[in-house]
Amino acid sequence: MTRALRRGPLALVGGKEFMPGNEPQDEVLVGAAHSMGKGHPAFIVATAAVRQVPDRAVATARTWFSELGLAVEELPVRTRGSAMSEEVASAAAQGSFFYLCGGDPGLVVRTLIDTPVWRAIVTAWRGGAALGGSSAGAMALGTWTLIRTRMPGDARREPRAALDLIPRIAVLPHHATFGWRWAPSATAALQQDAAVLVGIDERTALVRHTGLWRVLGRGSVTVIGPSGQERRFAAGARVSGVPAPRR
Repeated sequence: MTRALRRGPLALVGGKEFMPGNEPQDEVLVGAAHSMGKGHPAFIVATAAVRQVPDRAVATARTWFSELGLAVEELPVRTRGSAMSEEVASAAAQGSFFYLCGGDPGLVVRTLIDTPVWRAIVTAWRGGAALGGSSAGAMALGTWTLIRTRMPGDARREPRAALDLIPRIAVLPHHATFGWRWAPSATAALQQDAAVLVGIDERTALVRHTGLWRVLGRGSVTVIGPSGQERRFAAGARVSGVPAPRR
């Protein structure tokens, strides 16, 4: 049966996921998963953490979401081959909840872009499933993800094509701690593209729900428009200047 087109909530999290302080946004995602009813699994997507400790990321997510009343399992997309798998895509198509954890901001895109699994995730979200991404996972959902130019600690970032679920944006996660340092190089690189930079603090989310963007969590969201104008939105505020997701 084809799902009705009633897009679920979409959360861009600034990092430090699966920790206290994330309850406001995660409860929105969990609520949407429950509203799908029984028989729809909830998935953690650990693609970004493959070069780190993906098993630990999955275990931490399971513990965190179980405390919020949701049992989650891993959607096995640690390689490009698994993302091309029709079997894995079939499982994803039944999902009620998808959470892309943090890690390597380029790896998520290289693994998922133009694959049956990513198409299945987007279709499930358009049918009411919850979709969230933190840090690298959030970065992958814009038109561009930002890749370190050279060595660790270098604040310069180069934009690369991302999954483009939300048009014309590039996400700056961990904004209050260090993500703000990426803004000048990202602005310069994208000045011809009318890009919107979205700075999101840790344990904070920009959430699209019921047709509006709002800030949930502990911190704030900073929107830097194509002209360079910055606007800061505190927790609970409605956010303007960020494009709607693609239909």
